[in-house]
Amino acid sequence: MTGADPDHLPLVRVWYGFMTARVTIALAILALQGSLFALGQAVPVWLVLGCGAYFASTLGVRFLARPEQASERLAPFWGWTIGVDAVVFCTLQILQSGNINYAPLLGVPVLLAAVLGSRAMALGTAAGMTLLLLLEAWWMNTQGAPDGASRLLQSGLTGLGYFVAAFLVNQLAARLVREQQIALRSQMTARLQTHVNELVIETLADGVVVIDAGGITRTLNPAARLLLGSGESDSRTPLVLASRPAWQPLLKLAQQTFEQESAQAADITIVHPGKSPRRVRARTRLTIAHEVRAESLCVMFLHDLREMEARLRTEKMAAMGRMSAAVAHEIRNPLAAISQANALLEEDLTDAGHKRLTGMVRQNAQRLSKIVDEVLGIARVQHPGVKRSSPVQLVLDETVDAVCRDWSAQDAASRHGQLVLTLGTLGLPVDFDPDHLQRVLINLLDNALRYVNNEAGAIQVSTRLAPSRQSSLQVWSDGPPMEQAVEQHLFEPFFSSESRSSGLGLYICRELCERHRAVIGYQRATRERDGRVVQGNEFYVNFRPPKPSAVTGDLFGAAQT
Repeated sequence: MTGADPDHLPLVRVWYGFMTARVTIALAILALQGSLFALGQAVPVWLVLGCGAYFASTLGVRFLARPEQASERLAPFWGWTIGVDAVVFCTLQILQSGNINYAPLLGVPVLLAAVLGSRAMALGTAAGMTLLLLLEAWWMNTQGAPDGASRLLQSGLTGLGYFVAAFLVNQLAARLVREQQIALRSQMTARLQTHVNELVIETLADGVVVIDAGGITRTLNPAARLLLGSGESDSRTPLVLASRPAWQPLLKLAQQTFEQESAQAADITIVHPGKSPRRVRARTRLTIAHEVRAESLCVMFLHDLREMEARLRTEKMAAMGRMSAAVAHEIRNPLAAISQANALLEEDLTDAGHKRLTGMVRQNAQRLSKIVDEVLGIARVQHPGVKRSSPVQLVLDETVDAVCRDWSAQDAASRHGQLVLTLGTLGLPVDFDPDHLQRVLINLLDNALRYVNNEAGAIQVSTRLAPSRQSSLQVWSDGPPMEQAVEQHLFEPFFSSESRSSGLGLYICRELCERHRAVIGYQRATRERDGRVVQGNEFYVNFRPPKPSAVTGDLFGAAQT
Protein backbone atom coordinates (compact mmCIF):
# COMPACT_ATOMS: atom_id res chain seq x y z
CA MET A 1 0.00 0.00 0.00
CA THR A 2 1.13 3.53 -0.69
CA GLY A 3 1.06 6.37 1.78
CA ALA A 4 -1.99 8.04 0.23
CA ASP A 5 -4.12 10.14 2.57
CA PRO A 6 -7.15 7.98 3.38
CA ASP A 7 -9.30 11.04 4.08
CA HIS A 8 -9.22 11.91 0.39
CA LEU A 9 -10.10 8.47 -0.89
CA PRO A 10 -13.65 7.40 -1.60
CA LEU A 11 -14.93 4.12 -0.23
CA VAL A 12 -12.41 4.21 2.59
CA ARG A 13 -15.02 3.00 5.04
CA VAL A 14 -15.94 0.14 2.71
CA TRP A 15 -12.28 -0.86 2.54
CA TYR A 16 -12.01 -1.05 6.31
CA GLY A 17 -15.30 -2.98 6.40
CA PHE A 18 -13.98 -5.57 3.99
CA MET A 19 -10.73 -5.92 5.87
CA THR A 20 -12.61 -6.35 9.13
CA ALA A 21 -14.83 -8.98 7.51
CA ARG A 22 -11.74 -10.89 6.31
CA VAL A 23 -10.38 -10.87 9.87
CA THR A 24 -13.71 -12.16 11.19
CA ILE A 25 -13.91 -14.92 8.57
CA ALA A 26 -10.29 -15.95 9.20
CA LEU A 27 -10.92 -16.10 12.93
CA ALA A 28 -14.06 -18.21 12.40
CA ILE A 29 -12.22 -20.62 10.11
CA LEU A 30 -9.33 -20.93 12.56
CA ALA A 31 -11.73 -21.55 15.44
CA LEU A 32 -13.65 -24.13 13.39
CA GLN A 33 -10.58 -26.03 12.23
CA GLY A 34 -9.01 -25.87 15.68
CA SER A 35 -12.19 -27.25 17.26
CA LEU A 36 -12.38 -30.08 14.74
CA PHE A 37 -8.73 -30.90 15.37
CA ALA A 38 -9.27 -30.84 19.14
CA LEU A 39 -12.31 -33.12 18.81
CA GLY A 40 -10.20 -35.71 16.96
CA GLN A 41 -11.61 -35.14 13.51
CA ALA A 42 -9.46 -35.94 10.48
CA VAL A 43 -8.01 -32.45 10.14
CA PRO A 44 -4.31 -32.24 9.24
CA VAL A 45 -2.09 -30.15 11.45
CA TRP A 46 -0.74 -28.13 8.54
CA LEU A 47 -4.30 -27.04 7.70
CA VAL A 48 -4.80 -25.65 11.21
CA LEU A 49 -1.45 -23.89 11.02
CA GLY A 50 -2.35 -22.53 7.59
CA CYS A 51 -5.59 -21.14 8.96
CA GLY A 52 -3.57 -19.47 11.73
CA ALA A 53 -1.21 -17.90 9.20
CA TYR A 54 -4.20 -16.66 7.17
CA PHE A 55 -5.67 -15.08 10.30
CA ALA A 56 -2.35 -13.36 11.01
CA SER A 57 -2.13 -12.03 7.45
CA THR A 58 -5.66 -10.58 7.60
CA LEU A 59 -4.80 -8.85 10.87
CA GLY A 60 -1.65 -7.37 9.33
CA VAL A 61 -3.52 -6.02 6.33
CA ARG A 62 -6.30 -4.61 8.51
CA PHE A 63 -4.06 -2.64 10.87
CA LEU A 64 -0.91 -1.94 8.83
CA ALA A 65 -2.10 -1.31 5.28
CA ARG A 66 -3.82 1.84 4.04
CA PRO A 67 -6.68 1.99 1.54
CA GLU A 68 -5.97 2.85 -2.08
CA GLN A 69 -8.30 2.94 -5.01
CA ALA A 70 -7.18 0.26 -7.48
CA SER A 71 -6.56 1.32 -11.05
CA GLU A 72 -7.52 -0.48 -14.24
CA ARG A 73 -4.29 -2.31 -14.05
CA LEU A 74 -4.23 -5.09 -11.45
CA ALA A 75 -2.11 -3.86 -8.57
CA PRO A 76 0.19 -6.38 -6.88
CA PHE A 77 -1.44 -5.83 -3.51
CA TRP A 78 -4.91 -6.60 -4.82
CA GLY A 79 -3.64 -9.71 -6.60
CA TRP A 80 -1.96 -10.85 -3.41
CA THR A 81 -5.00 -10.24 -1.21
CA ILE A 82 -7.50 -11.83 -3.59
CA GLY A 83 -5.08 -14.64 -4.40
CA VAL A 84 -4.58 -15.52 -0.74
CA ASP A 85 -8.33 -15.58 -0.13
CA ALA A 86 -8.91 -17.73 -3.21
CA VAL A 87 -6.18 -20.24 -2.28
CA VAL A 88 -7.39 -20.57 1.32
CA PHE A 89 -11.06 -20.93 0.44
CA CYS A 90 -10.39 -23.34 -2.46
CA THR A 91 -8.16 -25.51 -0.28
CA LEU A 92 -10.87 -25.71 2.37
CA GLN A 93 -13.48 -26.46 -0.31
CA ILE A 94 -11.39 -29.24 -1.84
CA LEU A 95 -10.55 -30.84 1.51
CA GLN A 96 -14.04 -30.14 2.91
CA SER A 97 -12.87 -31.10 6.38
CA GLY A 98 -15.83 -31.87 8.61
CA ASN A 99 -18.00 -32.18 5.43
CA ILE A 100 -18.48 -28.39 5.38
CA ASN A 101 -19.15 -26.62 2.06
CA TYR A 102 -16.90 -23.51 1.77
CA ALA A 103 -18.11 -22.47 -1.71
CA PRO A 104 -20.01 -19.37 -0.43
CA LEU A 105 -16.73 -17.96 0.89
CA LEU A 106 -15.42 -17.77 -2.67
CA GLY A 107 -17.83 -14.89 -3.18
CA VAL A 108 -15.83 -12.73 -0.74
CA PRO A 109 -12.86 -12.04 -3.07
CA VAL A 110 -15.32 -11.46 -5.93
CA LEU A 111 -17.13 -8.77 -3.94
CA LEU A 112 -13.81 -7.33 -2.76
CA ALA A 113 -12.60 -6.92 -6.34
CA ALA A 114 -15.97 -5.60 -7.52
CA VAL A 115 -16.23 -2.89 -4.85
CA LEU A 116 -12.64 -1.73 -4.57
CA GLY A 117 -11.27 -2.68 -7.98
CA SER A 118 -12.01 -2.06 -11.63
CA ARG A 119 -14.60 -3.86 -13.74
CA ALA A 120 -11.96 -6.02 -15.42
CA MET A 121 -10.55 -6.95 -12.04
CA ALA A 122 -14.02 -7.90 -10.76
CA LEU A 123 -14.91 -10.02 -13.82
CA GLY A 124 -11.47 -11.62 -13.81
CA THR A 125 -11.87 -12.56 -10.15
CA ALA A 126 -15.33 -14.02 -10.86
CA ALA A 127 -13.87 -16.03 -13.75
CA GLY A 128 -11.07 -17.35 -11.55
CA MET A 129 -13.45 -18.42 -8.81
CA THR A 130 -15.76 -20.09 -11.35
CA LEU A 131 -12.82 -21.95 -12.86
CA LEU A 132 -11.73 -23.19 -9.45
CA LEU A 133 -15.25 -24.44 -8.71
CA LEU A 134 -15.38 -26.27 -12.06
CA LEU A 135 -11.95 -27.82 -11.47
CA GLU A 136 -13.01 -28.87 -7.99
CA ALA A 137 -16.17 -30.52 -9.45
CA TRP A 138 -14.15 -32.23 -12.20
CA TRP A 139 -11.59 -33.48 -9.68
CA MET A 140 -14.38 -34.86 -7.48
CA ASN A 141 -15.81 -36.66 -10.48
CA THR A 142 -12.46 -38.22 -11.25
CA GLN A 143 -12.37 -39.45 -7.64
CA GLY A 144 -15.68 -41.28 -8.20
CA ALA A 145 -17.90 -38.95 -6.23
CA PRO A 146 -21.62 -39.35 -6.92
CA ASP A 147 -23.75 -36.79 -8.76
CA GLY A 148 -20.89 -35.56 -10.91
CA ALA A 149 -23.11 -33.89 -13.53
CA SER A 150 -25.16 -32.14 -10.91
CA ARG A 151 -22.00 -30.94 -9.20
CA LEU A 152 -20.68 -29.51 -12.50
CA LEU A 153 -24.03 -27.79 -13.17
CA GLN A 154 -24.13 -26.36 -9.66
CA SER A 155 -20.58 -25.01 -10.08
CA GLY A 156 -21.53 -23.40 -13.38
CA LEU A 157 -24.61 -21.73 -11.92
CA THR A 158 -22.60 -20.49 -8.95
CA GLY A 159 -20.00 -19.05 -11.31
CA LEU A 160 -22.73 -17.31 -13.30
CA GLY A 161 -23.96 -15.78 -10.06
CA TYR A 162 -20.42 -14.57 -9.38
CA PHE A 163 -20.33 -12.79 -12.78
CA VAL A 164 -23.71 -11.11 -12.26
CA ALA A 165 -22.84 -10.03 -8.71
CA ALA A 166 -19.41 -8.72 -9.79
CA PHE A 167 -20.92 -6.63 -12.60
CA LEU A 168 -23.77 -5.15 -10.56
CA VAL A 169 -21.72 -4.46 -7.44
CA ASN A 170 -18.98 -2.86 -9.51
CA GLN A 171 -21.53 -0.54 -11.18
CA LEU A 172 -22.96 0.50 -7.82
CA ALA A 173 -19.50 1.04 -6.37
CA ALA A 174 -18.43 3.16 -9.35
CA ARG A 175 -21.52 5.33 -8.94
CA LEU A 176 -20.80 5.74 -5.26
CA VAL A 177 -17.24 6.80 -6.09
CA ARG A 178 -18.48 9.44 -8.54
CA GLU A 179 -20.98 10.83 -6.04
CA GLN A 180 -18.35 11.00 -3.34
CA GLN A 181 -15.97 12.80 -5.68
CA ILE A 182 -18.70 15.32 -6.54
CA ALA A 183 -19.42 15.77 -2.85
CA LEU A 184 -15.72 16.36 -2.15
CA ARG A 185 -15.45 18.96 -4.91
CA SER A 186 -18.58 20.70 -3.63
CA GLN A 187 -17.19 20.68 -0.12
CA MET A 188 -13.89 22.19 -1.29
CA THR A 189 -15.77 24.86 -3.26
CA ALA A 190 -17.89 25.69 -0.21
CA ARG A 191 -14.78 25.95 1.97
CA LEU A 192 -13.07 28.21 -0.56
CA GLN A 193 -16.14 30.43 -0.79
CA THR A 194 -16.33 30.57 3.00
CA HIS A 195 -12.68 31.58 3.18
CA VAL A 196 -13.21 34.32 0.59
CA ASN A 197 -16.25 35.62 2.47
CA GLU A 198 -14.34 35.69 5.74
CA LEU A 199 -11.45 37.53 4.06
CA VAL A 200 -13.80 40.14 2.60
CA ILE A 201 -15.60 40.64 5.92
CA GLU A 202 -12.30 40.91 7.80
CA THR A 203 -11.08 43.71 5.54
CA LEU A 204 -14.35 45.66 5.43
CA ALA A 205 -14.16 49.20 6.76
CA ASP A 206 -17.72 48.85 8.08
CA GLY A 207 -18.42 46.69 11.11
CA VAL A 208 -20.31 43.41 10.68
CA VAL A 209 -21.80 41.70 13.74
CA VAL A 210 -23.84 38.49 13.84
CA ILE A 211 -26.11 38.37 16.92
CA ASP A 212 -28.32 35.54 18.16
CA ALA A 213 -31.67 35.89 19.90
CA GLY A 214 -29.95 35.93 23.29
CA GLY A 215 -27.98 39.06 22.47
CA ILE A 216 -24.65 37.20 22.16
CA THR A 217 -22.42 37.83 19.17
CA ARG A 218 -21.60 34.81 17.04
CA THR A 219 -18.94 36.59 15.03
CA LEU A 220 -17.77 40.13 14.33
CA ASN A 221 -15.01 41.58 12.23
CA PRO A 222 -12.14 43.83 13.50
CA ALA A 223 -13.92 47.00 12.34
CA ALA A 224 -16.93 46.07 14.48
CA ARG A 225 -14.72 45.47 17.54
CA LEU A 226 -13.16 48.88 17.04
CA LEU A 227 -16.53 50.58 16.74
CA LEU A 228 -17.93 48.72 19.76
CA GLY A 229 -14.80 49.43 21.81
CA SER A 230 -14.70 45.85 23.08
CA GLY A 231 -10.95 45.79 23.63
CA GLU A 232 -10.82 42.10 22.58
CA SER A 233 -8.49 41.27 19.74
CA ASP A 234 -9.81 37.75 19.09
CA SER A 235 -12.80 37.88 16.73
CA ARG A 236 -13.94 34.46 17.93
CA THR A 237 -14.54 35.63 21.49
CA PRO A 238 -18.32 36.22 21.82
CA LEU A 239 -19.58 39.46 23.31
CA VAL A 240 -22.64 39.71 25.53
CA LEU A 241 -24.37 42.95 24.52
CA ALA A 242 -26.24 43.14 27.81
CA SER A 243 -22.97 43.19 29.76
CA ARG A 244 -22.16 46.85 29.02
CA PRO A 245 -24.50 49.85 29.17
CA ALA A 246 -22.88 51.31 26.05
CA TRP A 247 -24.16 48.35 23.97
CA GLN A 248 -27.76 48.50 25.19
CA PRO A 249 -29.00 50.48 22.11
CA LEU A 250 -27.51 47.79 19.84
CA LEU A 251 -29.17 45.04 21.90
CA LYS A 252 -32.50 46.84 21.71
CA LEU A 253 -32.21 47.22 17.94
CA ALA A 254 -31.39 43.49 17.56
CA GLN A 255 -34.37 42.54 19.73
CA GLN A 256 -36.66 44.70 17.58
CA THR A 257 -35.35 42.89 14.51
CA PHE A 258 -36.20 39.48 16.01
CA GLU A 259 -39.62 40.61 17.28
CA GLN A 260 -40.75 42.36 14.10
CA GLU A 261 -38.88 39.96 11.77
CA SER A 262 -37.92 42.90 9.57
CA ALA A 263 -34.88 45.04 8.89
CA GLN A 264 -34.20 47.93 11.24
CA ALA A 265 -31.97 51.02 11.04
CA ALA A 266 -31.00 53.64 13.58
CA ASP A 267 -28.26 56.12 14.45
CA ILE A 268 -26.73 55.04 17.76
CA THR A 269 -24.24 56.71 20.06
CA ILE A 270 -21.90 54.33 21.89
CA VAL A 271 -20.63 55.95 25.05
CA HIS A 272 -18.01 54.23 27.22
CA PRO A 273 -17.09 55.86 30.53
CA GLY A 274 -14.05 58.12 30.17
CA LYS A 275 -13.97 57.84 26.37
CA SER A 276 -15.25 59.94 23.53
CA PRO A 277 -18.72 58.99 22.27
CA ARG A 278 -18.81 57.14 18.97
CA ARG A 279 -21.77 57.63 16.65
CA VAL A 280 -22.63 54.79 14.29
CA ARG A 281 -25.40 54.05 11.86
CA ALA A 282 -26.68 50.52 12.48
CA ARG A 283 -28.65 48.51 9.92
CA THR A 284 -29.93 45.00 10.62
CA ARG A 285 -31.01 42.04 8.51
CA LEU A 286 -32.55 38.79 9.68
CA THR A 287 -31.26 35.53 8.23
CA ILE A 288 -33.86 33.27 6.62
CA ALA A 289 -34.45 29.94 8.36
CA HIS A 290 -34.91 27.37 5.59
CA GLU A 291 -35.76 24.57 8.02
CA VAL A 292 -38.32 24.41 10.80
CA ARG A 293 -35.83 24.11 13.65
CA ALA A 294 -33.17 26.29 12.04
CA GLU A 295 -32.02 29.29 14.07
CA SER A 296 -32.41 32.84 12.78
CA LEU A 297 -29.60 35.31 13.35
CA CYS A 298 -29.48 39.08 13.22
CA VAL A 299 -26.74 40.48 10.99
CA MET A 300 -25.92 44.04 12.00
CA PHE A 301 -23.91 46.43 9.80
CA LEU A 302 -22.21 49.32 11.60
CA HIS A 303 -21.09 52.42 9.77
CA ASP A 304 -18.99 55.02 11.51
CA LEU A 305 -20.81 58.30 11.11
CA ARG A 306 -17.58 60.17 11.71
CA GLU A 307 -16.25 59.01 8.36
CA MET A 308 -19.42 60.11 6.61
CA GLU A 309 -19.35 63.44 8.39
CA ALA A 310 -15.65 63.76 7.61
CA ARG A 311 -16.29 63.27 3.92
CA LEU A 312 -19.05 65.85 4.00
CA ARG A 313 -16.82 68.22 5.90
CA THR A 314 -14.00 67.65 3.47
CA GLU A 315 -16.18 68.44 0.50
CA LYS A 316 -17.63 71.47 2.23
CA MET A 317 -14.26 72.68 3.43
CA ALA A 318 -12.69 72.17 0.04
CA ALA A 319 -15.08 74.69 -1.44
CA MET A 320 -14.96 76.99 1.55
CA GLY A 321 -11.18 76.72 1.77
CA ARG A 322 -10.68 77.98 -1.76
CA MET A 323 -12.92 80.93 -1.09
CA SER A 324 -11.38 81.61 2.33
CA ALA A 325 -7.87 81.47 0.96
CA ALA A 326 -8.74 84.00 -1.72
CA VAL A 327 -10.40 86.29 0.83
CA ALA A 328 -7.47 85.90 3.25
CA HIS A 329 -5.02 86.91 0.56
CA GLU A 330 -7.10 90.01 -0.17
CA ILE A 331 -7.33 90.86 3.56
CA ARG A 332 -3.65 90.35 4.35
CA ASN A 333 -2.31 93.33 2.39
CA PRO A 334 -4.81 95.95 3.73
CA LEU A 335 -4.36 94.50 7.22
CA ALA A 336 -0.60 94.90 6.98
CA ALA A 337 -1.08 98.50 5.86
CA ILE A 338 -3.43 99.16 8.79
CA SER A 339 -0.95 97.68 11.26
CA GLN A 340 1.94 99.68 9.83
CA ALA A 341 -0.04 102.93 9.79
CA ASN A 342 -1.23 102.33 13.34
CA ALA A 343 2.37 101.73 14.47
CA LEU A 344 3.51 105.01 12.84
CA LEU A 345 0.59 106.87 14.35
CA GLU A 346 1.28 105.45 17.79
CA GLU A 347 4.84 106.81 17.71
CA ASP A 348 3.56 110.41 17.38
CA LEU A 349 0.82 110.21 20.02
CA THR A 350 1.31 111.50 23.52
CA ASP A 351 -2.24 111.44 24.86
CA ALA A 352 -2.94 108.33 26.97
CA GLY A 353 -6.49 107.95 25.65
CA HIS A 354 -5.28 108.05 22.05
CA LYS A 355 -2.58 105.50 22.82
CA ARG A 356 -5.21 103.20 24.36
CA LEU A 357 -7.21 103.43 21.14
CA THR A 358 -4.18 102.61 18.96
CA GLY A 359 -3.44 99.70 21.30
CA MET A 360 -6.92 98.33 20.70
CA VAL A 361 -6.36 98.69 16.96
CA ARG A 362 -3.03 96.84 17.24
CA GLN A 363 -4.52 93.95 19.28
CA ASN A 364 -7.45 93.44 16.94
CA ALA A 365 -5.18 93.70 13.90
CA GLN A 366 -2.97 90.97 15.41
CA ARG A 367 -6.03 88.84 16.05
CA LEU A 368 -7.20 89.28 12.47
CA SER A 369 -3.69 88.46 11.24
CA LYS A 370 -3.71 85.22 13.26
CA ILE A 371 -7.09 84.25 11.80
CA VAL A 372 -5.79 84.94 8.30
CA ASP A 373 -2.72 82.80 8.97
CA GLU A 374 -4.89 79.92 10.23
CA VAL A 375 -7.21 80.15 7.23
CA LEU A 376 -4.22 80.04 4.91
CA GLY A 377 -2.84 77.18 6.99
CA ILE A 378 -6.02 75.17 6.34
CA ALA A 379 -5.61 75.81 2.63
CA ARG A 380 -2.05 74.50 2.79
CA VAL A 381 -3.22 71.42 4.75
CA GLN A 382 -5.91 70.57 2.21
CA HIS A 383 -3.60 71.21 -0.74
CA PRO A 384 -0.23 69.85 0.34
CA GLY A 385 1.35 70.39 -3.06
CA VAL A 386 3.97 67.89 -4.17
CA LYS A 387 3.37 64.41 -2.78
CA ARG A 388 6.31 62.44 -1.51
CA SER A 389 6.87 58.93 -2.87
CA SER A 390 7.63 57.61 0.63
CA PRO A 391 6.35 58.77 4.04
CA VAL A 392 8.57 61.05 6.12
CA GLN A 393 9.71 59.51 9.37
CA LEU A 394 10.83 61.11 12.60
CA VAL A 395 12.06 59.86 15.95
CA LEU A 396 9.08 60.63 18.16
CA ASP A 397 10.87 61.08 21.49
CA GLU A 398 13.48 63.47 20.11
CA THR A 399 10.95 65.58 18.24
CA VAL A 400 8.53 65.81 21.17
CA ASP A 401 11.36 66.71 23.53
CA ALA A 402 12.60 69.52 21.23
CA VAL A 403 9.11 70.97 20.66
CA CYS A 404 8.29 70.93 24.38
CA ARG A 405 11.57 72.68 25.25
CA ASP A 406 10.93 75.41 22.66
CA TRP A 407 7.35 75.86 23.84
CA SER A 408 8.41 76.16 27.49
CA ALA A 409 11.18 78.64 26.57
CA GLN A 410 8.70 81.04 24.90
CA ASP A 411 7.39 82.10 28.32
CA ALA A 412 9.84 80.51 30.71
CA ALA A 413 8.76 82.57 33.71
CA SER A 414 5.09 81.52 33.73
CA ARG A 415 5.51 78.03 32.28
CA HIS A 416 8.37 76.91 34.48
CA GLY A 417 7.48 73.63 36.18
CA GLN A 418 4.06 73.44 34.57
CA LEU A 419 5.10 70.97 31.90
CA VAL A 420 6.18 67.41 32.78
CA LEU A 421 7.59 65.29 29.97
CA THR A 422 7.74 61.44 29.93
CA LEU A 423 9.25 59.71 26.88
CA GLY A 424 8.68 56.00 26.35
CA THR A 425 9.02 54.97 22.70
CA LEU A 426 12.78 54.25 22.98
CA GLY A 427 13.71 55.85 19.66
CA LEU A 428 11.09 54.11 17.54
CA PRO A 429 10.35 56.14 14.38
CA VAL A 430 6.87 57.09 13.23
CA ASP A 431 5.55 58.19 9.86
CA PHE A 432 4.92 61.89 10.38
CA ASP A 433 6.27 65.14 9.03
CA PRO A 434 8.34 66.93 11.74
CA ASP A 435 6.84 70.36 10.93
CA HIS A 436 3.34 68.95 11.08
CA LEU A 437 3.97 67.20 14.40
CA GLN A 438 5.37 70.46 15.80
CA ARG A 439 2.22 72.26 14.76
CA VAL A 440 -0.04 69.57 16.24
CA LEU A 441 1.83 69.50 19.54
CA ILE A 442 1.98 73.27 19.91
CA ASN A 443 -1.75 73.55 19.19
CA LEU A 444 -2.49 70.93 21.86
CA LEU A 445 -0.17 72.61 24.37
CA ASP A 446 -1.68 76.07 23.73
CA ASN A 447 -5.14 74.59 24.07
CA ALA A 448 -4.21 72.87 27.34
CA LEU A 449 -2.65 76.05 28.74
CA ARG A 450 -5.98 77.91 28.52
CA TYR A 451 -7.71 75.65 31.06
CA VAL A 452 -5.01 74.43 33.47
CA ASN A 453 -4.56 75.40 37.09
CA ASN A 454 -1.44 77.27 38.02
CA GLU A 455 0.30 74.28 39.62
CA ALA A 456 3.43 72.32 38.89
CA GLY A 457 2.75 69.36 36.62
CA ALA A 458 -0.53 70.83 35.38
CA ILE A 459 0.41 69.77 31.84
CA GLN A 460 1.92 66.33 31.24
CA VAL A 461 3.18 65.19 27.84
CA SER A 462 4.07 61.53 27.34
CA THR A 463 4.91 59.10 24.57
CA ARG A 464 4.13 55.38 24.81
CA LEU A 465 4.85 52.21 22.90
CA ALA A 466 2.13 49.56 22.84
CA PRO A 467 2.92 45.81 22.60
CA SER A 468 1.66 45.98 19.01
CA ARG A 469 4.55 48.42 18.23
CA GLN A 470 2.13 51.34 17.88
CA SER A 471 3.47 54.62 19.22
CA SER A 472 1.21 57.22 20.75
CA LEU A 473 1.43 60.76 22.10
CA GLN A 474 -0.62 62.09 25.02
CA VAL A 475 -1.11 65.69 26.12
CA TRP A 476 -2.84 65.79 29.51
CA SER A 477 -3.95 68.81 31.50
CA ASP A 478 -5.76 69.15 34.79
CA GLY A 479 -8.58 71.27 33.43
CA PRO A 480 -12.27 70.75 34.23
CA PRO A 481 -14.29 68.22 32.19
CA MET A 482 -15.84 69.35 28.96
CA GLU A 483 -19.53 69.49 28.36
CA GLN A 484 -20.78 66.70 26.10
CA ALA A 485 -22.10 69.20 23.56
CA VAL A 486 -18.61 70.72 23.31
CA GLU A 487 -16.90 67.31 23.19
CA GLN A 488 -18.98 66.15 20.21
CA HIS A 489 -17.79 69.08 18.07
CA LEU A 490 -14.21 69.41 19.32
CA PHE A 491 -12.54 68.83 15.96
CA GLU A 492 -15.03 70.70 13.78
CA PRO A 493 -13.81 73.89 12.09
CA PHE A 494 -14.79 77.27 13.54
CA PHE A 495 -16.22 75.62 16.65
CA SER A 496 -14.98 77.06 19.91
CA SER A 497 -16.31 77.48 23.41
CA GLU A 498 -14.47 80.81 23.61
CA SER A 499 -15.48 83.95 21.77
CA ARG A 500 -11.86 85.00 21.11
CA SER A 501 -10.80 81.70 19.57
CA SER A 502 -11.01 81.00 15.85
CA GLY A 503 -11.91 77.32 16.44
CA LEU A 504 -9.41 76.11 13.85
CA GLY A 505 -6.57 74.72 16.00
CA LEU A 506 -7.98 71.26 16.74
CA TYR A 507 -9.42 71.03 13.25
CA ILE A 508 -5.96 71.60 11.77
CA CYS A 509 -4.57 68.96 14.16
CA ARG A 510 -7.09 66.41 12.95
CA GLU A 511 -6.45 67.20 9.28
CA LEU A 512 -2.70 66.80 9.74
CA CYS A 513 -3.13 63.52 11.64
CA GLU A 514 -5.47 62.07 9.03
CA ARG A 515 -3.00 62.96 6.31
CA HIS A 516 -0.39 60.81 8.06
CA ARG A 517 -2.96 58.07 8.84
CA ALA A 518 -2.79 58.81 12.54
CA VAL A 519 -5.80 59.08 14.86
CA ILE A 520 -6.37 61.98 17.22
CA GLY A 521 -8.94 61.82 19.99
CA TYR A 522 -9.99 63.08 23.39
CA GLN A 523 -10.79 61.33 26.65
CA ARG A 524 -10.90 61.95 30.37
CA ALA A 525 -7.89 60.38 32.04
CA THR A 526 -6.10 60.36 35.36
CA ARG A 527 -2.51 61.24 36.19
CA GLU A 528 -0.52 61.08 39.38
CA ARG A 529 0.72 64.42 40.71
CA ASP A 530 2.40 64.93 44.08
CA GLY A 531 1.23 61.47 45.18
CA ARG A 532 -2.38 62.23 44.26
CA VAL A 533 -4.53 60.89 41.43
CA VAL A 534 -5.90 63.84 39.45
CA GLN A 535 -8.58 63.79 36.78
CA GLY A 536 -7.94 65.75 33.61
CA ASN A 537 -8.44 66.14 29.89
CA GLU A 538 -6.22 64.14 27.57
CA PHE A 539 -5.73 64.50 23.84
CA TYR A 540 -3.99 61.52 22.30
CA VAL A 541 -2.49 60.76 18.88
CA ASN A 542 -2.12 57.12 17.84
CA PHE A 543 0.44 56.90 15.06
CA ARG A 544 0.43 54.31 12.32
CA PRO A 545 2.69 51.39 13.28
CA PRO A 546 5.94 51.42 11.29
CA LYS A 547 6.87 48.70 8.85
CA PRO A 548 8.62 45.65 10.34
CA SER A 549 11.90 46.65 8.67
CA ALA A 550 11.87 49.97 10.52
CA VAL A 551 12.33 48.42 13.92
CA THR A 552 14.73 45.81 15.16
CA GLY A 553 13.95 42.94 17.45
CA ASP A 554 16.27 44.28 20.17
CA LEU A 555 14.48 47.59 20.14
CA PHE A 556 11.07 45.98 20.50
CA GLY A 557 12.32 43.64 23.16
CA ALA A 558 13.66 46.58 25.08
CA ALA A 559 10.38 48.40 24.65
CA GLN A 560 8.48 45.57 26.30
CA THR A 561 10.67 45.51 29.36
